[in-house]
Amino acid sequence: MTILNATSARKNFFKIMKDTVTTHEPIYITGKKGNVVVLSEEDFRSMQETLYLSSIPGMREKIMKGLKVPLDELVEDADE
Repeated sequence: MTILNATSARKNFFKIMKDTVTTHEPIYITGKKGNVVVLSEEDFRSMQETLYLSSIPGMREKIMKGLKVPLDELVEDADE
């Protein structure tokens, strides 16, 4: 986990962006008026999708059930 103060983050902004995108690790930035977390757009969108799917009643259970199905029992999509 990387924790930086705002001054250091400002000096290294482009490196922080690159590191966050390539490592998928959040970077914590501390400041006098509060703290922030830097995430890659891909990771942020993934979290948003997970939250959305988790908000649908019964979806979590369906996903967990689907994960238990062996790959050789899955049906191929006819459109592919």
